[in-house]
Amino acid sequence: MQQPRAVQGFLQGAKPLYKKATGGGKLAYYNDTAMRDHRAYRIKQYPLERGALEIQYIEEFFGEFDRKKTAVEIQARLGDRRHCILIAEAPLPSDPSQIVPVSFKVAHTIYGREIDPKLKDLVDRLQDTVVFDGRRVLYSWIGGTRNDWRGQGHFRALSEQQEIWALEQGFKEIVVKTKNKFYAMRGTLDHLHFQVIKFEKDPVDNQESKVYLSKKIGPDTLKTHLSQRKLVESAR
Repeated sequence: MQQPRAVQGFLQGAKPLYKKATGGGKLAYYNDTAMRDHRAYRIKQYPLERGALEIQYIEEFFGEFDRKKTAVEIQARLGDRRHCILIAEAPLPSDPSQIVPVSFKVAHTIYGREIDPKLKDLVDRLQDTVVFDGRRVLYSWIGGTRNDWRGQGHFRALSEQQEIWALEQGFKEIVVKTKNKFYAMRGTLDHLHFQVIKFEKDPVDNQESKVYLSKKIGPDTLKTHLSQRKLVESAR
């Protein structure tokens, strides 16, 4: 696929640190010298079947998730719509030679007229704040970072890579649903300029309240995170 000019400019302006081939595809590391630290994020974009299995595996490390998604559920949700499965990898602190999945992010198209009950409910809740008809809207569905790697920027790197993909695919807006208690995620979304568009207070526990956020994207979006991403990796 031909990349938008703004995306091409970003990649051409980055200096490759290291390249190698793997069974999943080619890895390409890009070094932005304006980055405040010198972390190179390892990110893979997976095809559906393999990605669904990887997500099922990594979710086992998230005790805070009420119910973990199975590979079958993930494939059923994503099978007939545009989607993006991203996983960040990093070395084990105890053995840097071992590279493990540490963070993930899954997004897909959401339509103004959904049949899936959960997606239909989401669209109904956002009808007054998001325009679905006549434009592509991306729903950032599931994601997270394992405890030992939180606060290191992996989830932000995934979010920025997701925005690159969304621009390539012609999306105009990204919507996210989270809970009030996920402070780290809300902080990352705030730094990425997501706006709160709806808040549904839980009558019993305010931490369980639902927060809906949105971000309109275009070529200028890349200017907000050029200095934050150092790695682009694609495994197809």
